[in-house]
Amino acid sequence: MTFKVQTLNSISSKGLDRLPREIYEVASELSRPDAIILRSHNMHDMDIADSVRAIGRAGAGVNNIPVADMTKRGVPVFNAPGANANAVKELVLSGLLLSSRNIIGAWRYVEELTSTGDALKKEVEAGKKRFKGVELPGRTLGVAGLGAIGVQVANAARDLGMNVLGFDPGITVNNAWRLHANVSQALSVDELLSRSDYVSLHVPLVDDTRGLIDAKRLKLMRKDAVLLNFSRAEIVDEDAVLGALESGRLAYYVCDFPSEKLRGHDRVITLPHLGASTDEAEDNSAVMIADQLRDYLEVGNIRNSVNFPEAIMPPTSHAHRIVVVNHNVPNMVGQISSTLARHKHNIADLLNKSKGEIAYTLVDVDAAVADEALDELKGIEGVLCVRYLGAVGSDVE
Repeated sequence: MTFKVQTLNSISSKGLDRLPREIYEVASELSRPDAIILRSHNMHDMDIADSVRAIGRAGAGVNNIPVADMTKRGVPVFNAPGANANAVKELVLSGLLLSSRNIIGAWRYVEELTSTGDALKKEVEAGKKRFKGVELPGRTLGVAGLGAIGVQVANAARDLGMNVLGFDPGITVNNAWRLHANVSQALSVDELLSRSDYVSLHVPLVDDTRGLIDAKRLKLMRKDAVLLNFSRAEIVDEDAVLGALESGRLAYYVCDFPSEKLRGHDRVITLPHLGASTDEAEDNSAVMIADQLRDYLEVGNIRNSVNFPEAIMPPTSHAHRIVVVNHNVPNMVGQISSTLARHKHNIADLLNKSKGEIAYTLVDVDAAVADEALDELKGIEGVLCVRYLGAVGSDVE
């Protein structure tokens, strides 16, 4: 069995090298690809071939992918959560330091000086008092969103001597275990804002978080607080932020999303979307996505899909594997099992998982499956996709 994987952006060779060329054809131009790997390419206006069985985003956000449409087609969309976490964490720490010590303003001041020799030294000494800053230890950082990035930011801030508040009602068990024991819990976004000197946002862009930080919430923040947004631009109301800067409620706004409104403001530090822009983050994301796509295409396992449930079943020795994607409705497993029984197949192992409207079933049977059985499975009302993987191995890395 061979697979075609189309790349829509430049993808790290360290990731693509995880796809062995004896069974994978990888190129930017392919007819009828089995899978797509991308970074920032906008897929919403694409004509996505009906041959596509999986999409992998070499990064965390999937706003550039028509996830809902892919779900209706039975296509899982994978991402790489945590692969760029350290890169973003370091950028957040840079923002904390830049805003605390007024480093950008001080640098601009020195760049604009024209004097020389002793006159320059005197001018530097006379002007430096304008850029007196504060130190981080003992001050409070509020972290909204305790995913892979938020946990690293919170832990690093604790290591710098800061008090840290965290808010995330959906924190996973794994992330909770990784969180520093001295990180305190806020019970709401409002409480987090009102108790923090610095607030760092690490929440996904969904309907509930769009405009999360608005004029009303900004009024809750301490005077001269700093807001850092390395999540998504739309989570913050820019007009409200500019108003809070003018009123003195905010001392700085630090973000990764430049705009015409923000550009040039002396207390706004905007960076050109550098969050994951490191060699290491690009390598990590590409490797993670390549491994996940390979595991799905060859074995049917699902890890880190934004629209499908996690489903991992080790291959059964000498068995043949079938993958079924269907609407999450009653009696689907029964119909799948009955269909296979009619075609004289004994089930060696079975895994059924669901997420929202999607259900996903892995079935290992005792012998090769005939086309007639697969066609009957595809004909079950509510089935979106059936894949026959044949005799799968256990050597996927």
